[in-house]
Amino acid sequence: MQQRLGGKKSRAVAVAMPVTRHSSLAAQTILGIDPSLRGTGYGIIRTEKSSPVTLAQGTISCPKDWERSRCLAQISQTLRDLVRAHQPTVCVVEGLFFAQNLKTAIVMGEARGAAMAAIAEAGLDIFEIATRKVKLAIVGYGAAQKIAVAKMVQRMLNLAELPAPDAADALALALAHAQENSRHGLTLLKKI
Repeated sequence: MQQRLGGKKSRAVAVAMPVTRHSSLAAQTILGIDPSLRGTGYGIIRTEKSSPVTLAQGTISCPKDWERSRCLAQISQTLRDLVRAHQPTVCVVEGLFFAQNLKTAIVMGEARGAAMAAIAEAGLDIFEIATRKVKLAIVGYGAAQKIAVAKMVQRMLNLAELPAPDAADALALALAHAQENSRHGLTLLKKI
């Protein structure tokens, strides 16, 4: 203001800002989890410059004659083993849904809790994405059928075979997270 009153013109000074690489653009190993008591799907991908690479995928299956506690222990232990083997940098789980049946919702919550506890023990950040958002990100339609998601996951990851349904859902979660992360943080992911 003093310069204007004194008749002096102000000069703009250009300040060089250091160029920093956004941390989300760095290569990541992403663990996707589709929790369920009898069939928890998992998928681990590594984001690369050209395209994501599948490191592991599968289903943690628990027979119907196992007690719930045994299934929960199996889910936790298998996920701990996967984290040790593949060293993911982040985890993404399927978002909560509203079940018509209270018992089903409780059992699903227990499986989700067992999975999240094992991942949290490893110190990983855990994010959740709603199922409709995953389908929209992968297939382009929020109410897509499971087979459409599986086929698109197979195509995006160049898999020789169609992944099992639970594994396909977990891989879709990981891919959706990678897509959201590549948008420079403009879309906020829900961190748990």
